[in-house]
Amino acid sequence: MLPKNASREAILEILEDEGGLRAGVAARVERRTGVPAADVYGVATFYHLLNDPDAGVRVCQGLSCKIAGCDAEMARLEAAGTKAVYTACLGRCDVAPALWDPQVEAATPAPHFSPSDPDFAIDLLRPDCREYQAFAAARERGAEWVLAELEASGLTGRGGAGFPAHIKWRGVRGQPVAERYVVLNADEGEPGTFKDREVILRRPHLVVEGLAIAAYALAAGDVYCYVRGEFGHVKAALVAAVDEARAVGVLDPAVRWHFVDGHGAYICGEETALLEALEGKRGMPRMKPPFPVEVGFRGKPTLIQNVETIACLPAILGRGGEWFRSSGRTQPGSKLYCLSGHVARPGVYEAPMGVSMRELLALAGGVVGELKAFSPGGASSGFLPAGKIDVAMDFQALAAEGSMLGSAGVVVLNDTADMVDAALTQAVFFEDESCGQCAPCRIGTQILRQALERYRDEGRDPETLSYVADVAWGMREASICGLGQAASLPLESAMKYFPEEFGLP
Repeated sequence: MLPKNASREAILEILEDEGGLRAGVAARVERRTGVPAADVYGVATFYHLLNDPDAGVRVCQGLSCKIAGCDAEMARLEAAGTKAVYTACLGRCDVAPALWDPQVEAATPAPHFSPSDPDFAIDLLRPDCREYQAFAAARERGAEWVLAELEASGLTGRGGAGFPAHIKWRGVRGQPVAERYVVLNADEGEPGTFKDREVILRRPHLVVEGLAIAAYALAAGDVYCYVRGEFGHVKAALVAAVDEARAVGVLDPAVRWHFVDGHGAYICGEETALLEALEGKRGMPRMKPPFPVEVGFRGKPTLIQNVETIACLPAILGRGGEWFRSSGRTQPGSKLYCLSGHVARPGVYEAPMGVSMRELLALAGGVVGELKAFSPGGASSGFLPAGKIDVAMDFQALAAEGSMLGSAGVVVLNDTADMVDAALTQAVFFEDESCGQCAPCRIGTQILRQALERYRDEGRDPETLSYVADVAWGMREASICGLGQAASLPLESAMKYFPEEFGLP
């Protein structure tokens, strides 16, 4: 139990103001918040950007950066006497190998985009609209109309799970508790994914309008925007858009807007871990049920949505739910796909949901070299071989292949790629980013990484991988959240489709 009047929610913000966990900081935070210094220390050490504020230049070791030469970049920095450290995916896969210096805020170069199209719900090349006509229509026609159009649209969450959005919204709307929250999940950490970054940079008012619609429809008094800590310029774009909208009076003045930095923990992309972070705790996923729509931020009903999902709202209300549903190919709506790795034009491509990998590669200028494999939805989706190039890139078709669309962070591998190294890169990521709360994930990710290293370094003996299936089963069945449930998929899929590289028949 915390002391009376302790202010836990302020911990992370104060730690950030203090420049991270340095000597004496935990005691100073205790004096300001009333939270014991040991507790403050435990929270701070959970988050990479707070725990090691003087690490220097971060060198991304995500898969796209690995195949683009991140190790050579690290060697170059070390030779120059520059302090540097490897880090998880920086969300800059389009400029791989990516580097980030926390002391130098620099915007990323613009990636490539699909041509503008009136049938796209977001359209990153369209000028951002500041008129908020969809929000005005929502207030004029009422919350039930908004929910009906959302249901008619068939919109599913674009952050990874693909859960029907209208069910979440109705879940919050139907709660008897008056205090409600809307939370934007902009903690984009899935390797290979950088679409939300570009949505906020290019169409920030689309995001703000979508959030305003959600707050109105759900009678929420507060909107929290949780933005990845490495994306300072992205957060600034969102803050500026809210300020502009307030200045011209298109937002509800009764709704309070809050902007919160993430601090380098991939797991906080999981919705309940994000809530823990907002409450000033270590970002460890909660057991479900209860779900956030019932017991969310501060124990109150909370809607948590990904950036791309929220950004679809203005188009859905402006053109109708049925229009959005019909604009998809195999499932409703258009979809943003990120392509990086061995492609000619890494970028963010909007296309009808269910477009094939073959078509996406054409948009991105084709493969550099000969296609060998691709990861269709971030590290969590594993690998598919070149022969699956015509599978629909949607939630259902990829699930049928034993993969997932996830965040649609596609990483392309050509025939120079070593699938053992590719699987090991993903295994290192999951071990590093496991929150450690549950044993199946904490221990399982370590075992998988160790097994791959032994296979690679000790003569490629397939016996070293003999227990992978058993460990993977335990992780899938007993892990609390999706990280542990999916962490074995890169290795299992690589072994399935490229058995010869793992010494298997």
